[in-house]
Order: sequence, then C-alpha cells, then structure tokens
Amino acid sequence: MRTILLFSALLACDDATDNTASNADEATDMAAADTPDFAKAPANVAAAPANAIVTASGLAYKVIKPGSEDRQPKAGSRVEVHYTGWTTDGEMFDSSHKRNKTTKFGLNQVIAGWTEGLQLMKVGETTRFWIPEELAYKGRPGKPAGMLVFDVELVDIEQSLSDKYPAPPDVSASPADAKRTKSGLTYKVLKAGEGKANPGKTDKVKVHYTGWQTDGTTFDSSHKRGKPAEFPLNRVIAGWTEGVQLMTVGEKTRFWIPEDLAYQGKPGRPQGMLVFDIELLEIP
Repeated sequence: MRTILLFSALLACDDATDNTASNADEATDMAAADTPDFAKAPANVAAAPANAIVTASGLAYKVIKPGSEDRQPKAGSRVEVHYTGWTTDGEMFDSSHKRNKTTKFGLNQVIAGWTEGLQLMKVGETTRFWIPEELAYKGRPGKPAGMLVFDVELVDIEQSLSDKYPAPPDVSASPADAKRTKSGLTYKVLKAGEGKANPGKTDKVKVHYTGWQTDGTTFDSSHKRGKPAEFPLNRVIAGWTEGVQLMTVGEKTRFWIPEDLAYQGKPGRPQGMLVFDIELLEIP
C-alpha cells in the first residue's frame, strides 16, 4: 500500500479557524456533488485544499461521497466510472456525464494518476483528484496541460478471471503427493473418471479447463466462454499432449507444467510454469 501523507498546512494547523474552513469546504463539496450542473468547476479547482490527502507520488484527493461497498479495484482491474475533468483555470475538458454514459476501462490503460487514485476508492464513492502533470499527460501535444482535476464516481468493478476462477492454494508448486513423469510434468487427480480408455496423442478431445500462473493470476478458462474447448492433442503445448493422454473420460486433473513443456518463453504467452485444472469430457 502506498504511503499516504497529509498536506503540511493541515499538519501544522489545528485551530478553530482551520476547522471552520474545513467544514465549510466539505459542505461546498457535498453541494457540488449534488448539483446537476456537472460542468461547473469546483471552487477549489485551482489547488487542492488543506484537508486533502496527498500520496507519496504527489497525487492529492478528497472523498466527496463515501462508498456504498467495501470493494476496491486493483492495478489490473477493469472499472466503470462517471467522471468530469477540469484544468486549473476551471475549464471542463471532458465528462462522461456530457455523453450521459458511464465509461469502462482497465486501470492499466489510463494516466498514472487514475491508475493510482482509483485503487484508493470503494464502489459507490465519489472522489476529487488533483493530478499533477507528471501523473497526467506530461505535456503531450493535444492533451490537457498542467495539473488536472477530476471528480470520479466509481460505479462498479468488473470481475476479473482471477476473481471468478481463483487459483488453488497449491498453485505455486506441486504438492508432495503429486505424481511426476519423466519429462518433469507433475499431476494430481482431483476427480476419478468413469471411463477406461485414454485418448491417443492425435485424438481430438473435448475439455473444460482453467489455467493459472504460479503467482495466482488466472490467464484463461473455457468456463468464461460457457462451452468446452475441442482440439487434437497434437495441436497444443507438450504438457497438454502428454498429460491429457493420462486421463480417462470424466476425470478432472491438476497439472503443473514446466516452462519447457508449456510456451517456452514465447513473447505474449504466459510465462514460467503453468498450472491447469482439466476435465476430460469426451473423446469424440
């Protein structure tokens, strides 16, 4: 978690005058959140107020409306938001409200200030961010310049594959009771099969599966598509070609596949040892 620092003005001032100003500022923020005039710049657009919080990166923020849920996005999450953005002179340069439609995006696809800031939010929360230029567009031609101010409402967080199909506890390494083949493939039967026949290395098979990297990231699953995968066993990675031949119809097995039997470091493919839960449904 990033270290959070308060503005020095807030740290230095505890008197009644500052408390009154803080309360008035909060009242102004709440009124701004309730107004339908989304294009109207907030009174503190030129600079973050003394009671804003500043992170180690220089991002300043203040919660305008608390969240309705405890869920928070992660760096790789895909989110749904409503937002309005202003430059520090009060000019609105963009707003999802203007289009009357929320915006969805991955947090790794936006400016650094959004990537960091939205991870601090909870679903249902509205927060005002003061994003310094180095966390925004960094002076790029055609983009809003200088510090930018955003009011962002976190509407929802889309479930990721890792949320829907979480990794098993033994994903980082095969357990002691797993079996090991000469090639280095390890496996453990999770559910016994009903049949007796094993597929051959050129047979076509129908399977359901989910795959993880050893850090617990879910990178693929046939379940997300709502239908099994079908393929010849000589058209997949070596660990699958070998491993599925050990299975019978109805069996579900977990495989720990070393990199040399998986994608062998190919760019754009999951790296390192891979873990798969495979259920053999049919040998057509």
